[in-house]
Amino acid sequence: MSFINLDKPILSIPHATGSAEWTIRDAVEGVQIFGGIGSGKTSGSGKMLALKYLSHGFGGLVLTAKQDEKDLWVQYCKETNRMSDLVIIEPNGKYHFNFLEYETSRSNGNEAITDNIVQVLKTVIKAGKEKEEGGGGSDDAFWQTALDMLLFNVIDLCRMAYGEISVEHMYEIVQSIPKAQPDSQNEDDKKETGAFDKAYDIAHAKVLQKAKEWFQSLSPGEKHAISDEEAYNRAILEAVPEARLLKFLHEFFMDNFKNLSSKTRSIIEFTFSGFLFRLLREPVYSIFCKHKSNVVPEDCLKGKIILINLPVKVYHKVGRDCQILFKYVWQRAMERRIITPQSPPVFLWADEAQNFLHEHDAEYQATARSSRISTVYISQNLPNYYASMGGQKAEYKVKSFLGTLGTKIFHSNADIETNKYSSELFGDILYEEHGTSVQTGEKFSHGDSFSLKMDKHIRPEEFLKLKTGGPRNGHRVEGFFHKQGDALFGGHSFTKAIFNQNRNPKS
Repeated sequence: MSFINLDKPILSIPHATGSAEWTIRDAVEGVQIFGGIGSGKTSGSGKMLALKYLSHGFGGLVLTAKQDEKDLWVQYCKETNRMSDLVIIEPNGKYHFNFLEYETSRSNGNEAITDNIVQVLKTVIKAGKEKEEGGGGSDDAFWQTALDMLLFNVIDLCRMAYGEISVEHMYEIVQSIPKAQPDSQNEDDKKETGAFDKAYDIAHAKVLQKAKEWFQSLSPGEKHAISDEEAYNRAILEAVPEARLLKFLHEFFMDNFKNLSSKTRSIIEFTFSGFLFRLLREPVYSIFCKHKSNVVPEDCLKGKIILINLPVKVYHKVGRDCQILFKYVWQRAMERRIITPQSPPVFLWADEAQNFLHEHDAEYQATARSSRISTVYISQNLPNYYASMGGQKAEYKVKSFLGTLGTKIFHSNADIETNKYSSELFGDILYEEHGTSVQTGEKFSHGDSFSLKMDKHIRPEEFLKLKTGGPRNGHRVEGFFHKQGDALFGGHSFTKAIFNQNRNPKS
């Protein structure tokens, strides 16, 4: 594999005094594109970047919000001769990604398996909850801790009993955890506890067998030193890790979770089981749970473009949840790799990006540059992000996240908040204001004056006037191109750019 020159130009951007080169290094610092409905953000700057990334051999992940995005990327790949690299994960398709199998195979040790799967599940669950509640979800530490503990213990019980983790087993266990006061006369309740009891009994039997094997391995003197049942139990907990884990499981399910108030317990159970239920339904089950994986995130490092064709506008919550799941697993995989001078850049692409945000995005984006990941997020305005990534201190969270994206492109927009943010980002300019005074009367006098004043480089109302493409604008889309930290454009960090909707990938 050849050396990757991060300073290789991808774009040449004209400005008033010449042109500026935008490089691979700039790309991996991230891109945010804002623009109102019909502003040309997807067909203008979005299309330009997509074609450039593909023509330079980038692999990447594409998330979909709208139904036509699959066809759009098929066209992009055709124009850049990348069709052989396009991998489409979709209902009734030939590609599958079993996330539990993947996380299990890449975990080092049993504890890491549980930790990794819990982290994936709770990230997706929390992202979905924040979206439903209009940003932020529940910040209650008790709720978060209780959900985490349920996830950990259900996964550990599933693994102990069956030697593997499956969505089916987890769902059945959650549905049948014993309640504080079961009605012993109700046959339906007895059936409900079957899946949990079965898993617990299998795990208990395995622990007893391991304890027996351990005791039989002791010398006569060591056996004699264990004087009573209490000493035996203490020795077992020290010598057999599974026994200690089973003790924790028993304490959680039988002492703690079982005695929670019915309302609190129902919220926690339904949060977890509701997510698992959606994974068990088609077409999601066949894509992400049933089959062995024949596509994995690391395929992007070989130049593959993985597109998840479960558009949010069609599949709604389940489509969103599954794409966030794959996105988070993909992000962690890309950050795990060891970067060398030969490591290829990859991209993460999300139009209507507010649909796919999760709580770790800011943390991930802060290190994406060193992992050679170019994030491209496209959205209409800041309030979209506030609603999806908000909660307490929403504005600070969102603007902190946006600060990790090095390039921003602003198209025509009628949103006041976004236009104000854009204008403030470009900063102020000091200018001279000249005046003339004339006095008449007994004496005539004339004087010139000037004063220094500050104003915005680009005032908020200027974003309303940008051309939006289409036939009436000669298929030209205008946008302000801002690159943080570099005065690339004649001493400024921004310039007004024109994007051709009919752009050829080589132009």
